[in-house]
Amino acid sequence: MIRPATPADIPAIHALIRELAEYERALDEAKATEEQLHEALFGSHPAAYAHVATDDATGAVIGYAIWFLNFSTWRGVHGIYLEDLYVRPTARGGGHGKALLTELARICVERGYQRLEWSVLNWNTPAIDFYRALGAHPQDEWTVYRLTDEALTKASGTS
Repeated sequence: MIRPATPADIPAIHALIRELAEYERALDEAKATEEQLHEALFGSHPAAYAHVATDDATGAVIGYAIWFLNFSTWRGVHGIYLEDLYVRPTARGGGHGKALLTELARICVERGYQRLEWSVLNWNTPAIDFYRALGAHPQDEWTVYRLTDEALTKASGTS
């Protein structure tokens, strides 16, 4: 049901990323190409990792988790930052999302990582309810900040 992604999974992962972006009302912001995903996940210097959930009967990819390592200066060890977790709506309720998170938690414990973190949109109550049922706690005292596009270029001093 859950396995590390392979290069052959890139088209399915790309399609699922676009489905997630549409669900999150931001399809126009999903600009990643299959080539970029391949390089990020399987290039000479991978920047991220992926696991996929497959349909038991067909073997089709029906969900994915893309993650990368972060680092806690307070704990002195790596952790996992979960960039995306998505399961097709038609496959929800089958345990795939929980199995993906369980696999990442297992990797954390096995490797001595002490955190598994992610962000969730404030309006995504089905996801919030799912995460809370697993025992995850919101970090309400933290606000995510982001520089992109023109603001990033301006901040770099290269504009």
